[in-house]
Amino acid sequence: MNATNKNITFKGAPLEIVGTELRVGDSLPSFKLTGNDMSDYSSESLKGKVAVISLVPSLDTPVCALQTKRFNKEASELSDKVNILTVSRDLPFAQKRFCGAEGVSRLTTASDYKYQTFGNAFGAVIKDWGLLARALFVVDAKGEISHVEYVKEVSTEPDYEAALKKVRELI
Repeated sequence: MNATNKNITFKGAPLEIVGTELRVGDSLPSFKLTGNDMSDYSSESLKGKVAVISLVPSLDTPVCALQTKRFNKEASELSDKVNILTVSRDLPFAQKRFCGAEGVSRLTTASDYKYQTFGNAFGAVIKDWGLLARALFVVDAKGEISHVEYVKEVSTEPDYEAALKKVRELI
C-alpha cells in the first residue's frame, strides 16, 4: 500500500490514508462495488462516458449529504454523456434510504463495504476508520483520469467548480 495522502486531516488532526494515490493521466482502476439493489457495479459501467466519481465517508453525515445532493442537482444540468457515481462504505440499504429520503435520483450510489478494494485502488481509505476519504475524480470517456482532488480536510466540501469545469471541457 502506498500511503501518499499524508496531509489529510479531520478537524485538524492528521489521518492515515492508505492505498495508491491516483493522479491526472492515470487510467481508471478496475473496481467492483455493490449497488443499492445488492448487484455488482463495476468500472465497466462508466466506459464510453465522462464520469464524476465522488467519494464520501458516509452519507449519514452533513457534508457528505451536501456533496451528494450537489452532484444530484448538477446531474440534471449536465449532458446524458456524463455518469455521476457516489461511493462510500455505507451499506447499500442505507444508501438507498438516503437517496429516497433526499430525492437523490439522478446519480448512482454504490458501496465499497463488501469487496473493500475500491478505496485502496483510489488511495482513499482512512485506516483507523475503515471509511473512504472525501475525494473527487473526473474520468474522460476513454477511461483516463482528468481531474483529481483529495480533499485535505475531510469535514469540508470539495471544490465542485474545478471538477465541473473539467467535466464541461470533456463533454
